[in-house]
Amino acid sequence: MRHLLWVSLISLALTGCASLSDRDMPKVDVAGIEAMPSQSMELRLAVTLRILNPSEYSIEYNGLYVEMDVQGMRFASGVSNQSGTIPRYGESVISVPVTISALAMVRQVIGLAGKERAVPLTYEVRGKVAGPVFNSQRFTSRGEFKLPTTPDGNSKP
Repeated sequence: MRHLLWVSLISLALTGCASLSDRDMPKVDVAGIEAMPSQSMELRLAVTLRILNPSEYSIEYNGLYVEMDVQGMRFASGVSNQSGTIPRYGESVISVPVTISALAMVRQVIGLAGKERAVPLTYEVRGKVAGPVFNSQRFTSRGEFKLPTTPDGNSKP
Protein backbone atom coordinates (compact mmCIF):
# COMPACT_ATOMS: atom_id res chain seq x y z
CA MET A 1 0.00 0.00 0.00
CA ARG A 2 2.79 2.38 0.93
CA HIS A 3 4.65 1.66 -2.33
CA LEU A 4 1.50 2.30 -4.34
CA LEU A 5 1.12 5.70 -2.66
CA TRP A 6 4.74 6.65 -3.50
CA VAL A 7 4.37 5.50 -7.11
CA SER A 8 1.16 7.52 -7.43
CA LEU A 9 2.79 10.66 -5.98
CA ILE A 10 5.84 10.37 -8.24
CA SER A 11 3.62 9.81 -11.30
CA LEU A 12 1.55 12.85 -10.41
CA ALA A 13 4.68 15.00 -9.96
CA LEU A 14 6.15 13.89 -13.29
CA THR A 15 2.86 14.54 -15.06
CA GLY A 16 2.76 18.05 -13.58
CA CYS A 17 6.34 18.78 -14.68
CA ALA A 18 5.66 17.47 -18.18
CA SER A 19 2.64 19.76 -18.58
CA LEU A 20 4.81 22.82 -17.86
CA SER A 21 7.17 22.07 -20.77
CA ASP A 22 4.45 22.85 -23.36
CA ARG A 23 4.70 26.55 -22.62
CA ASP A 24 6.49 28.88 -25.00
CA MET A 25 9.13 31.18 -23.54
CA PRO A 26 8.04 34.79 -23.17
CA LYS A 27 9.53 37.26 -25.65
CA VAL A 28 11.08 40.26 -23.93
CA ASP A 29 12.07 43.57 -25.52
CA VAL A 30 13.60 46.63 -23.90
CA ALA A 31 10.92 49.30 -24.30
CA GLY A 32 12.78 52.10 -22.52
CA ILE A 33 15.49 53.13 -20.09
CA GLU A 34 15.21 56.06 -17.68
CA ALA A 35 17.60 57.44 -15.07
CA MET A 36 16.74 57.02 -11.39
CA PRO A 37 18.29 58.70 -8.34
CA SER A 38 21.74 57.15 -7.90
CA GLN A 39 23.73 56.34 -4.79
CA SER A 40 27.44 56.82 -4.24
CA MET A 41 29.45 55.09 -6.99
CA GLU A 42 26.47 53.40 -8.63
CA LEU A 43 24.17 54.42 -11.45
CA ARG A 44 20.52 53.39 -11.18
CA LEU A 45 18.22 52.97 -14.17
CA ALA A 46 14.61 51.93 -14.62
CA VAL A 47 14.54 49.43 -17.49
CA THR A 48 11.08 49.08 -19.00
CA LEU A 49 10.46 45.64 -20.47
CA ARG A 50 7.67 44.67 -22.85
CA ILE A 51 6.93 41.01 -22.15
CA LEU A 52 4.93 39.13 -24.78
CA ASN A 53 3.32 35.83 -23.83
CA PRO A 54 2.99 33.65 -26.97
CA SER A 55 1.44 30.81 -24.99
CA GLU A 56 -2.12 29.66 -24.52
CA TYR A 57 -1.52 29.82 -20.75
CA SER A 58 -1.37 33.03 -18.75
CA ILE A 59 1.86 33.68 -16.82
CA GLU A 60 1.43 34.56 -13.17
CA TYR A 61 4.52 36.24 -11.76
CA ASN A 62 5.61 37.38 -8.33
CA GLY A 63 9.08 38.71 -9.09
CA LEU A 64 11.52 39.52 -11.87
CA TYR A 65 15.27 39.27 -12.28
CA VAL A 66 17.18 41.03 -15.08
CA GLU A 67 20.84 41.01 -16.22
CA MET A 68 22.12 43.26 -19.02
CA ASP A 69 25.31 42.90 -21.04
CA VAL A 70 26.61 45.55 -23.45
CA GLN A 71 29.24 44.59 -26.03
CA GLY A 72 29.54 41.19 -24.35
CA MET A 73 30.42 42.65 -20.92
CA ARG A 74 28.24 42.55 -17.80
CA PHE A 75 26.65 45.97 -17.46
CA ALA A 76 23.72 45.97 -15.03
CA SER A 77 21.41 43.75 -13.01
CA GLY A 78 18.30 44.21 -10.93
CA VAL A 79 15.30 42.63 -9.29
CA SER A 80 11.70 43.57 -8.66
CA ASN A 81 9.12 42.02 -6.36
CA GLN A 82 6.19 43.10 -8.52
CA SER A 83 3.43 40.61 -9.10
CA GLY A 84 0.74 40.24 -11.69
CA THR A 85 -0.44 38.23 -14.66
CA ILE A 86 0.58 38.35 -18.30
CA PRO A 87 -2.52 37.18 -20.18
CA ARG A 88 -2.44 34.32 -22.68
CA TYR A 89 -1.41 35.67 -26.08
CA GLY A 90 -1.03 39.05 -24.39
CA GLU A 91 1.62 41.45 -23.20
CA SER A 92 2.59 43.51 -20.18
CA VAL A 93 4.95 46.44 -19.69
CA ILE A 94 6.99 46.12 -16.51
CA SER A 95 9.66 48.45 -15.11
CA VAL A 96 12.61 46.90 -13.27
CA PRO A 97 15.21 49.01 -11.41
CA VAL A 98 18.78 47.99 -12.29
CA THR A 99 22.13 49.02 -10.85
CA ILE A 100 25.35 49.66 -12.76
CA SER A 101 28.48 49.49 -10.64
CA ALA A 102 31.33 51.98 -11.02
CA LEU A 103 33.56 49.16 -12.27
CA ALA A 104 31.07 48.23 -15.01
CA MET A 105 30.85 51.87 -16.08
CA VAL A 106 34.66 52.17 -16.29
CA ARG A 107 34.92 48.92 -18.31
CA GLN A 108 32.32 50.15 -20.78
CA VAL A 109 33.98 53.57 -21.19
CA ILE A 110 37.36 51.92 -21.82
CA GLY A 111 35.76 49.45 -24.22
CA LEU A 112 34.01 52.23 -26.14
CA ALA A 113 37.05 54.52 -26.33
CA GLY A 114 38.00 55.11 -29.93
CA LYS A 115 34.93 53.41 -31.41
CA GLU A 116 32.91 55.23 -34.03
CA ARG A 117 29.60 56.50 -32.69
CA ALA A 118 27.75 55.32 -35.82
CA VAL A 119 28.69 51.69 -35.11
CA PRO A 120 25.81 49.93 -33.36
CA LEU A 121 26.45 48.52 -29.90
CA THR A 122 25.08 45.09 -29.05
CA TYR A 123 23.16 44.28 -25.90
CA GLU A 124 21.71 41.15 -24.33
CA VAL A 125 19.05 41.05 -21.64
CA ARG A 126 18.56 37.82 -19.69
CA GLY A 127 16.33 37.12 -16.79
CA LYS A 128 13.55 35.29 -15.11
CA VAL A 129 9.87 35.98 -14.58
CA ALA A 130 9.34 34.17 -11.28
CA GLY A 131 6.07 32.36 -10.88
CA PRO A 132 4.45 30.38 -8.11
CA VAL A 133 5.92 26.97 -7.20
CA PHE A 134 7.86 25.60 -10.25
CA ASN A 135 6.35 28.01 -12.75
CA SER A 136 9.23 30.42 -13.50
CA GLN A 137 9.88 31.49 -17.10
CA ARG A 138 13.41 32.39 -18.27
CA PHE A 139 14.02 34.77 -21.18
CA THR A 140 16.81 36.16 -23.35
CA SER A 141 16.66 39.11 -25.73
CA ARG A 142 19.37 40.60 -27.96
CA GLY A 143 19.52 43.80 -29.94
CA GLU A 144 21.55 46.78 -31.10
CA PHE A 145 21.52 50.50 -30.46
CA LYS A 146 23.58 53.50 -31.55
CA LEU A 147 25.04 56.11 -29.25
CA PRO A 148 23.24 59.45 -29.56
CA THR A 149 24.96 62.11 -31.69
CA THR A 150 24.57 65.86 -32.11
CA PRO A 151 23.43 67.32 -35.48
CA ASP A 152 27.10 67.88 -36.47
CA GLY A 153 27.78 64.14 -36.10
CA ASN A 154 29.74 64.31 -32.82
CA SER A 155 28.78 62.17 -29.84
CA LYS A 156 26.88 63.78 -27.01
CA PRO A 157 28.92 64.42 -23.86
